[in-house]
Amino acid sequence: MAKNLFITSINAESGKSAIALGVMELLLRDIRKVGFFRPIINPSGPGERDHDIDLILSHFYLGLQYNETYAVTLDQAKHYINSGRQNDLMENILIKYQLLADKCDFVLCEGTDFKAGHEAFNIDIDAAIAANFGSPAIIVSSADDSTVDEVVSLCQLAMDSLKEKSVDTMGVIVNKAKIHDKEAILSALKKNISIPDSLFYVLPEEPTLANPTMNDVKKWLKAEVLYGSKELGKRINGYVIAAMRIENFLNYLKDDNLVVTASDRSDIILGSLASRLSSAYPNISGILLTGGQTPPPSIKRLVEGWAGLPVPILLVQDSTFPTVSALNELKGTIDPDNPQKIATALGLFEANVKTSELKEKLISRKSSRVTPQMFEYKLIREAKRNKMHIVLPEGTSERILKAADILLRRDVCNLTLLGKEEEIGNKISKLGLELDGINIVNPERSPHFEEYVLDFFEMRKEKGVTMDMAVDFMADETYWGTMMIQKGAADGMVSGSVNTTAHTIRPAFQIIKTVPGTTIVSSVFLMCLKDRVLVFGDCAIIPNPTAEQLAEIAVVSADTAKLFGIDPRVAMLSYSTGDSGKGAEVEKVIKATKIAQKMRPDLLLEGPIQYDAAIDPEVAETKLPDSKVAGKATVFIFPDLNTGNNTYKAVQRATPDSLAIGPVLQGLKKPVNDLSRGCTVHDIVNTVAITAIQGYASTSKEKNSLQAQDPGIAEKGKTI
Repeated sequence: MAKNLFITSINAESGKSAIALGVMELLLRDIRKVGFFRPIINPSGPGERDHDIDLILSHFYLGLQYNETYAVTLDQAKHYINSGRQNDLMENILIKYQLLADKCDFVLCEGTDFKAGHEAFNIDIDAAIAANFGSPAIIVSSADDSTVDEVVSLCQLAMDSLKEKSVDTMGVIVNKAKIHDKEAILSALKKNISIPDSLFYVLPEEPTLANPTMNDVKKWLKAEVLYGSKELGKRINGYVIAAMRIENFLNYLKDDNLVVTASDRSDIILGSLASRLSSAYPNISGILLTGGQTPPPSIKRLVEGWAGLPVPILLVQDSTFPTVSALNELKGTIDPDNPQKIATALGLFEANVKTSELKEKLISRKSSRVTPQMFEYKLIREAKRNKMHIVLPEGTSERILKAADILLRRDVCNLTLLGKEEEIGNKISKLGLELDGINIVNPERSPHFEEYVLDFFEMRKEKGVTMDMAVDFMADETYWGTMMIQKGAADGMVSGSVNTTAHTIRPAFQIIKTVPGTTIVSSVFLMCLKDRVLVFGDCAIIPNPTAEQLAEIAVVSADTAKLFGIDPRVAMLSYSTGDSGKGAEVEKVIKATKIAQKMRPDLLLEGPIQYDAAIDPEVAETKLPDSKVAGKATVFIFPDLNTGNNTYKAVQRATPDSLAIGPVLQGLKKPVNDLSRGCTVHDIVNTVAITAIQGYASTSKEKNSLQAQDPGIAEKGKTI
């Protein structure tokens, strides 16, 4: 079942709060803990609460605090966007959403509220947010003052916008339709919008929901209630401005009118009240006095002596003209304290939406789509869940220091920087960073230097390493950091922003070595595309793997995929699919596939297969119609480094908004990851998070292995 649903609107005043009420009631029938979340709110004034959040929280008693249910205000969002910090905006929204999602079984999300004229921006930002939530969406549109063709055209544009962001659109709900247009709109939507399995519903216009109440007037104008506070729920169906003589004014009264008059017009006040006693005149909803003057004592005495006054009387300070201008901007809302409107909205939803059909659609939907930003956020979140200790040998690198600042601020992991304390301290001060409390170690001054030298000498003496050479090796930060991992003083290492790949990896080969049963160290790139994350291997380490090595790369890459939440479906790539081609390279992939399948019969793994057949369902249907991998592959194993490296770079450059994270090394007992020397601070943060996740996995595996050998074994202490 889907874990969330996003309600977005494509025009102002679409009535999506009524739809949110109906969907929330539907969800609560079967789901114990449902959350409500608005990424961006637009309160009516300073200190004011969001209307729709208040409505949902008060009516359904979800047990949530108000500040849990939104991320930022519209003004804050505009500031992010105008300063070019859209990624920071999305990250803040993701963090707040995930905090709520962690405590709920399902989260109903409601999109942004923008004024008329900003609809395109509204749907665009909602689509981006829904994509990052991995949420299916329902589009809500208003048919008010629109033709059937205009309604369908707007809905199609909205669906196109969502599709462009890879959002799964469940359906469209059109609100406020004229009764005679309802069937025509429904028919036109089904005929012209060809997205498979979409649901279409049309709700007729309901004046009692659209029209404001006396309570809406009170809130909108910040009016004082002089009399009739128990009658504020009365609906208003128009305004009448009383500026003429009483005998003429009475002819203009209509049912449910709000009478607006200057506060010194005692004759209008009395005439309006008297009209309620006469069956010959319509029933007004209330009286709004302008000018700030309370009625004279004689009028007050008369009104106060009228038991059960049937209409409320409000007072505002402004004169009549600005008051009427403000009233023309007032729209009716479904308020938490208006049970009649809430009941009407829920009844309208149930009468026009096939709730069983909508519920079934939610049950059958489970999004597997992952955006790059969502994946990055999950990396950070997972790393924070089990804080590991990562060592950074390039402690004097500005990019490393800036990344360390971010990692510490976000409490992702514990860090050790290697290098000369004074030099690192000066760099930190010069860059204006806050790295208070970070561990800085100069290997040659460490009290463990001799211990590490002796250990390295014992490891490598059969390879010709002398004691003097061991001293030189341990004075090197990369070798020292690798030895920290081996000794249990750190859980992983990230290097390569300054050092070469060889200098980063060679110490790991010599000190940490490979996992038992694994003969090679290989790599993968985590390819974050627009709507999914794929694993490409090997694109960085082994130039021309043998069939046996290729099989090992495939199996280890599948485990790496699983570690990062990717369901592994492995495609062994070649220039041929199935038995369509011949040649030594194809034969190597065929052999590797058989070996890998024998090694891990539990894996969905097939080959040889071409890239297009592996990734595209339509091509797969033609080339390998019965395959469980073709068209659905998530792990792509390239036959050699030349193919893999060029392909990952081509995909990265040819796919807008994509992100390649890596190389992520695999096969070592403890994680060591290599950075590109052209890496950004952002790349370093991601790589450290990945290394922390790998570190936790390897530490857990090691503990389980030790406990299996001796259940009473104590955890080894960690010292630097």
